[in-house]
Amino acid sequence: MKKNIISTYLLIFLFVSFAFGKEMEQPAGTDANIFGHVLNAETGNHIPFINLMIKNTRIGALTDASGHYMLTNLPAGRHTLIVKGMGYETVAVEFKIEENQTKEINVKTEYKGIALDEIVLTSSPTASGFSYQPDQSFIGEALQRRSEVSFGEMLDGEPGIAMRSMGPTPSRPVIRGLDGDRILVLQDGERMGDISHSAADHAISMDPLAASRVEVVRGPASLLYGSSALGGVINIMTNDIPEEWTRGSSGVLSAQGATVNNMGAGFGRYTFGGDKWATTGRIAYRKAGNVNTPVGEIPSTALENYDGAIGFGFENDKSNGGFALSMGSQNFQLPESGALQNPDETVEIRADRQLLRGKLNFKINDFFDKAQLRLNSSRFFQQEMEIEYDDGDIIDENIEIEFEKYNISSTLTVQHRATGIFDRGAIGLNLQGHHMDVGGDEAYTPGEKRYTIAMFTFQEIPLSNILRMQFGVRLDYQRITALPNHLFPEINVSRDALNYSGSIGLNIRPAEQIEIGAQFARSHRNPITEELFADGPHIGAGVYEVGCEKLDDEVGHGGDLFIKFKYDRFKAEAAGFVNHFRNFIIFRPTGEHDPDSGYPVFKYIGDEARMIGGEVSLSWMITDRLEWDVSLDYVNGKQIGEETRYLPYIPPFRFGSGVRYDYGQGWLGTGVKFANKKSNIAPNEETTDGYVLLGAQAGYRLDYGGRHVIILRAENILDAEYRDHLSRIEDRNIPMPGRNFNLAYRFYF
Repeated sequence: MKKNIISTYLLIFLFVSFAFGKEMEQPAGTDANIFGHVLNAETGNHIPFINLMIKNTRIGALTDASGHYMLTNLPAGRHTLIVKGMGYETVAVEFKIEENQTKEINVKTEYKGIALDEIVLTSSPTASGFSYQPDQSFIGEALQRRSEVSFGEMLDGEPGIAMRSMGPTPSRPVIRGLDGDRILVLQDGERMGDISHSAADHAISMDPLAASRVEVVRGPASLLYGSSALGGVINIMTNDIPEEWTRGSSGVLSAQGATVNNMGAGFGRYTFGGDKWATTGRIAYRKAGNVNTPVGEIPSTALENYDGAIGFGFENDKSNGGFALSMGSQNFQLPESGALQNPDETVEIRADRQLLRGKLNFKINDFFDKAQLRLNSSRFFQQEMEIEYDDGDIIDENIEIEFEKYNISSTLTVQHRATGIFDRGAIGLNLQGHHMDVGGDEAYTPGEKRYTIAMFTFQEIPLSNILRMQFGVRLDYQRITALPNHLFPEINVSRDALNYSGSIGLNIRPAEQIEIGAQFARSHRNPITEELFADGPHIGAGVYEVGCEKLDDEVGHGGDLFIKFKYDRFKAEAAGFVNHFRNFIIFRPTGEHDPDSGYPVFKYIGDEARMIGGEVSLSWMITDRLEWDVSLDYVNGKQIGEETRYLPYIPPFRFGSGVRYDYGQGWLGTGVKFANKKSNIAPNEETTDGYVLLGAQAGYRLDYGGRHVIILRAENILDAEYRDHLSRIEDRNIPMPGRNFNLAYRFYF
């Protein structure tokens, strides 16, 4: 049924494309003719499938795939050539032609963009503005209104995005029910070098205050960044390497406080720019106590983090780039579940990261006309401590698990000009490698050495003035070697794999108000060390993990369809997806407990699985100042191979709605979030009840010596007691945070 519906849509749109693209009927005339190309005024590229018409006549045509046109049998005399295309400035060119004359007229026009959402750079290396899967971006006030302790909390509730929860700091985004390295969290387009993807107690190693822009791509967007991310990509942009600046001083200062955990945070960035260069520096600090809930305080949820960076950027006529050095430290405690709580013991994570980054963009006067080279090199160090107290004083500290990871990642992307049937496209080379040692008294897994070399290409083909096709291919060669430690002294195992991933998609814009995208993609994921070799208690996650060395590579196939509509004051987006996995690696609770540690036993198994779901979001400007929005999302995940059962850790159906009144100098708003009861669960997984959360927000803007923005948020106003189904605390005996008031101030200068 689904295939028939999709086929019908494609036939309709191809018909519309043909109808729109057909040359206009031409009357009989003379042998006077004009020909030429339509060019992008900024880049000089030829523009395919753009409309041309002789004013006050029925003579017209479309440029072909190379941007060429020809108009024949024109009446002799003076004429006006009108050039018009979706997203381009309309241009009128006057000319005179005589009988039996053929004249060349080349026309330049400027690209103005489509009146839909802004370009999300993570979706396309060429920034074409055409999407093939749902995407969104957050910048400025949109980021500040969502400011939280972690990126998981910040993005939770956006269409298709939930959060993996285990205390405030390690909360990590989950996209369409997929977690781990099935989604990629990047910093300025490269891997962060931390271990946040590998376990629930591991945090993204950056404070959200440091982000200047966050882009989210739901669905397969892995060709540029890796072969495994069928779920999506989150790209955190920092501007640590300045790309745009004003001459002289500029920057931002901010402060934030919250009542639910007595949290205080501050952030500052200063940039000084010259004509051709700029330097910048930033620092963030955050400290909080234990989280309060409607039934009392959650012990061992305090945190203290800092994050800083310095960077330099330059530009000249043909190149721009720079480098940045950043450092961060995280110190946070983790709650233990009901039966394991001990007031005299605490589990604490201590992590720090150093990162050196470089970037160079340059232009070439050739077929390959643009290139970008990125290089990241990092060291990440994390200790999972068990601390014993006596009357509030520390009497013993044990390093149960220790990770030390050195990571390098570099990507070269080269763009080419439009040629033949192809629009601008890109080819690239990606190199990655890391060396991670695992130690400590409870090193439940060996270390890992992993190297990857990959080549990829991303191409777009205009099929008409309303229809485009995209395709991409990525080839990865990867070698993984397990490194011995004192608990795995004899291990000597390596795995080699040649992976391929790819995608093909369509973008259809039958009118400026409508954009439709569809994509089919293949992903390939190699198991990580924990999934293969884990055998022991993981103190931070509070589970006993058991890996399986015989796990095969995980292969996924996904289909995605979205429709965006914008008309006058109304915007809507609907998206649906199907992801089918062969040998999907499942972290499954067994219902057993390890007798020594008392932790529940979880095993990694591989089986066939399928996920189906979708998202809907609506926004209506009821008046010039009053906006109403609605969103909902749903995921159904099942194991369908050797056994048929629901997958663990799949978010429930969610619905949200809110109104906001913006009067220019400030705004007022309120919203409600609803989560359904989660009863379709995996064996040995617990049901969670549905809940309703009420929130409100007010903001004030003041322009005085800069831009001042103050935001007050009230969350869980009714102090509802609820549990999150994606909580990784063993028995979900600990509720989520209670009523909270969050005050944030930001000053731009």
